[in-house]
Amino acid sequence: MTATPQSATLYGGTSNRRITVRDIARAKHNGERWPMLTAYDALTARVFDRAGIPVLLVGDSAAMVVYGHDSTVPVTVDDLVPLSAAVARSTTRSMVVSDLPFGSYHGSTGQALDSAARFMKEGGAHAVKLEGGHRVAPQVEALVGAGVPVMGHLGLTPQSVHTLGGYRVQGRGDEGSALLADARELERAGAFAVVLECVPAPLAAEITAQLTIPTIGIGAGARTDAQVLVWQDMAGLSPNVAKFVKTYANLAETLSEAVTEFAEEVVAGRFPDEEHSYS
Repeated sequence: MTATPQSATLYGGTSNRRITVRDIARAKHNGERWPMLTAYDALTARVFDRAGIPVLLVGDSAAMVVYGHDSTVPVTVDDLVPLSAAVARSTTRSMVVSDLPFGSYHGSTGQALDSAARFMKEGGAHAVKLEGGHRVAPQVEALVGAGVPVMGHLGLTPQSVHTLGGYRVQGRGDEGSALLADARELERAGAFAVVLECVPAPLAAEITAQLTIPTIGIGAGARTDAQVLVWQDMAGLSPNVAKFVKTYANLAETLSEAVTEFAEEVVAGRFPDEEHSYS
């Protein structure tokens, strides 16, 4: 389905108001594809917002790219709430979605509500994301019932990486029908969108066709409704990236060159020069 001019309200839209779940739903209806990126700080979030990225995810991937852990498991609500607040304060149009980290929603619907409330009230988030299918449907239903928009996450769910046996493709063979059932359960529970990570492209396309809510792919082929990447992966800052990551810049090299030039000028006494000094 081809998007009409009126449907171009996400990427490339002219409105300066915040993107909402209604805009996301309308994009699905109109066949409009859209991009999503992670964000963890004010400066980069502002750049992405001005570039027109409609949804920014304050991901628990901050565990690795901000805090230096080797998985998403160690990061806490206390770690992520300030990052969410920084992103929300520095943007005017992007919808800010915050990850509920491992251990912050699994115990009960009450725990999920308490965690989501912190992200909404202290972190300025407009929605939250959690991982899992039928096992977290009660939490999704409770959150939505309390007025919290929820984005789901299926396939490779990094918080469950130890149970899954490592970072590998999910949904092959007989696993596909279970993943589709989980996607339908999230939709039934009230999720407004669902991330599909490391899922075979044909399965992701089937799920996208069968759901009325948008799918967001990351390593799930080109036929999802949207695509998301960790911005440091996309921009060439991460030393190791997955097969599904396309690198659009080499900021690691650019930054290294700038740092080297600065250091060499300091050592040689060329910086600061007269132009960068006060008289």
